Amino acid sequence: MSRKLPEKWSSSIKAVKAVQVAFDIDEKIQFEIRKKALEAGLSPSDQIRSILGLPTNRRPKRPRLTVSLSPEDYEILAEKYHLDAEQQLEIKRKLMDDLVQHVIDDEK
Repeated sequence: MSRKLPEKWSSSIKAVKAVQVAFDIDEKIQFEIRKKALEAGLSPSDQIRSILGLPTNRRPKRPRLTVSLSPEDYEILAEKYHLDAEQQLEIKRKLMDDLVQHVIDDEK
């Protein structure tokens, strides 16, 4: 007796069957691949697929930077910004301001 998957999961079947491959390549080569991906507006994974002649998913990606913050990180940042650690949205705003200011200062 086989069970039929719900229609909404059918598009996930390919992703479940995919296998992630990691490359242990010299740092200089990794840096160049990442740099070329950034210049082309691609993820490093899509850049590798392009180099290998594989199809890439060219749907527009929302450009964003991410960082993982632990509860301890929020405590440190809250102290830095004179906020409570629970004010995570306000901390995020301050972080974004710091990142923008960092780039502006570096460009001078």
